[in-house]
Amino acid sequence: MSNPFFNFTVKANIVFIAIFGVHLGVLRLLDLPLFENKIVLSYVVNLVLIIVIFGVLYLLRKKYKSQLGFLFLAGSVLKFAVFFVVFYPLYKLDGTISKLEFASFFVPYAFGLILESVSLSKWLNKLE
Repeated sequence: MSNPFFNFTVKANIVFIAIFGVHLGVLRLLDLPLFENKIVLSYVVNLVLIIVIFGVLYLLRKKYKSQLGFLFLAGSVLKFAVFFVVFYPLYKLDGTISKLEFASFFVPYAFGLILESVSLSKWLNKLE
């Protein structure tokens, strides 16, 4: 039997590299700056957070089986907290959050959330 945490980590890295490439391609196509708005930091932080949250859920899967959904939600709260602590102050330095700044955070956040939700759903269904 394969390790769901290892499989998720590999899948998450591949997905994030692909999405990052597409994101940069779109920015280049639109002749916009590629590496501004903390885009690299955003992808790295979001990737690390989804791997850590999935890992914690994997470690707690037996002891807190019936609470895993709530723990997943707590992980989402953690991601929002990281946004408001790390990214929000940087993006608000000029007084507004531009569409590019928003996209730099939201694109990896959204794809991470989708990947995490689908992977956890499949994994949890196998536990039952």
